[in-house]
Amino acid sequence: MNRIGIIGSGTMGIGIAQVAATSGCKVFLYDANPAQTEKSLQNLQQTLNKLAAKQKISAERSAKIYDSIKPCSNISDFKDCDLVIEAIIENKEIKSKVFQNVEEIVSENCVIASNTSSISITSLSSELKNPEHFIGIHFFNPAPLMPLVEIIPGLLTKENLADEIFSLIKSWGKIPVIAKDVPGFIVNRIARPFYGEALRIAEEQIATPEQIDDAMRTLGNFKMGPFELMDLIGIDVNFSVTKTVYQDYFYDPKYKPSLLQQRMSEAKLLGRKTGKGFYDYAENAEKPAPEKDDELYQTIFNRIISMLINEAVEAKRLEIANDEDLELAMQKGVNYPKGLLAWGKEIGYEKVSKTLQNLYETYQEERYRQSPLLKKM
Repeated sequence: MNRIGIIGSGTMGIGIAQVAATSGCKVFLYDANPAQTEKSLQNLQQTLNKLAAKQKISAERSAKIYDSIKPCSNISDFKDCDLVIEAIIENKEIKSKVFQNVEEIVSENCVIASNTSSISITSLSSELKNPEHFIGIHFFNPAPLMPLVEIIPGLLTKENLADEIFSLIKSWGKIPVIAKDVPGFIVNRIARPFYGEALRIAEEQIATPEQIDDAMRTLGNFKMGPFELMDLIGIDVNFSVTKTVYQDYFYDPKYKPSLLQQRMSEAKLLGRKTGKGFYDYAENAEKPAPEKDDELYQTIFNRIISMLINEAVEAKRLEIANDEDLELAMQKGVNYPKGLLAWGKEIGYEKVSKTLQNLYETYQEERYRQSPLLKKM
């Protein structure tokens, strides 16, 4: 697969284009807004020039990568593509319409893929004439830097296509994992408690966002705490993924969204991109120092890590991916310091089970129910 079409030239689309072009592919880049494509290509050229200036790539290589990406004014330019990857807004109806349009242009054997982070691949393929050639290829942002790529075959995807795409993505220098077509796939499903439980603790005023972030960094060696990470991702984006997972799991209380996150989204306090979220990013703003409390920090860490481990164990039980891919996904997709199954073994699954049991007895909520597999681990 050497001719790659990319739909959407935003941050993710241009990132995927860079990855494919760097691997020697001819890339056709289309966006309904040509000004966005022009802006993204200008930014890419600056990025490549900086890499060349730092001697990470040669000037010749930089030019070759840039020249391998052809901006398109119409998706009809995709007619000879081997693979088309969509990277547009997370809206099922809009995506589905785009895929139907693409299918009218490309050959029967062209693979059509979505970079969706949480929408069902089976659902997206259901209106296509050739759903067997449709698959999920989920890159993480920023695509050129983040190593993980989730590959998600739908129920209608032909049997060997996931393996073909796995090999392709590996040849692009990425770390691919294969996941079942479940809401959130691997990373966005298992990671939900990192945000959800942190938000619950803050909503109940048990601890401040600063204390929660500090506890997860100091006790868990996470590079960023949950509130810092939500500010980086975009509070609205994180909230949208949470809502999708919650709805798609038929309103399972485990994935219930946070009212605090909703209010932040409504107030347009979205994090770094708006200058203010859980933290203030104004030029002279001071980040408040958290009031350290060893006992409180341990409680915070135990709650969040136990919820995460329980989610990983449940994913193992449901065979959403094999153990190696479950561990790899969380380490390479969201930079967790270690795999959650290994972490559970290190802490002791019995201790994790006890923490969840105490939470269940305190709150009487299904949110804290344990995976049936946890007590057998």
